[in-house]
Amino acid sequence: MSKEPKKYKRRWGDRRDARRVKAPGLQTVMAYLYPKRTDCEVCLLDKLDITELVKYIDEKNAAHPDYKTTVFHCAVTALARMVHERPYMNRFIQGYRMYERNEISLAFVVKRRFADGADESLMVLVPDDDDTLDNISKKICGNVRETRKSETSTGGIDATLDAFAKIPRPILAFIIKIIRWLDFWGKQPKALTEGDPNFASIFCSNLGSIKAPAVYHHINNYGTNSIMITFGTIHKEELIMPDGHKEIRDVIDFGATLDERIADGFYFARSFKLVQHIFSHPELLDRPLCEPSGYEY
Repeated sequence: MSKEPKKYKRRWGDRRDARRVKAPGLQTVMAYLYPKRTDCEVCLLDKLDITELVKYIDEKNAAHPDYKTTVFHCAVTALARMVHERPYMNRFIQGYRMYERNEISLAFVVKRRFADGADESLMVLVPDDDDTLDNISKKICGNVRETRKSETSTGGIDATLDAFAKIPRPILAFIIKIIRWLDFWGKQPKALTEGDPNFASIFCSNLGSIKAPAVYHHINNYGTNSIMITFGTIHKEELIMPDGHKEIRDVIDFGATLDERIADGFYFARSFKLVQHIFSHPELLDRPLCEPSGYEY
């Protein structure tokens, strides 16, 4: 009879949302030499082959015409699987210390209407260990549908930001200084961090939905988010296959901005190779996140 995994016991130095981990000497010193996250940005602009993923989605949607799975749903699920399998990608540095989050979270912005001047809403998805593509897809669709019922914010972090915006400038500046001080020490109240994408494992932007290419997008010094991902348009492109022949494939623009202090380039490269592996073997999306992909690095 298998034993249940022991729950992590919070220790001195841990945060409410993460546990402190020991960083190698180089990363420890870098946290002091380059205390700002924006000082340590690494940017990757690439293209991902999604030919097999497109076939998989077409077959899936043909079997269930009343419910549509999208490439973005698959991308969010693939990123969640990647972070689950590559835990260093769920780390951040704050207050000169390195931490690893207690949960995986993916954030994105929802446009209430595709029109100039329409409000945007911030959304954070926290998948469960046993979630699959179907579960995550339904969560995203449900949250987006609920958000678009109203032209303006209806609560959560959006309502908090709207309230802050009404405070006179000198008072707001003073409040923000206090919030930044609390942020440095990891003592912010949950009401200010819950639902805020600046505290998510990965902040995603689906630029393909507005027919735009993937771009470099900065990460922020405020909060704990260390990875910003952008997905662009899907298009046909000629690629050289492993055996040397050329073939027209479906590809998607992909951009990633990372805080280089949380891991080294070798770890980053392998992590994104796992994302490509998942796109090339989309049946992995039907497995629970906690189930290893079997990818040989």
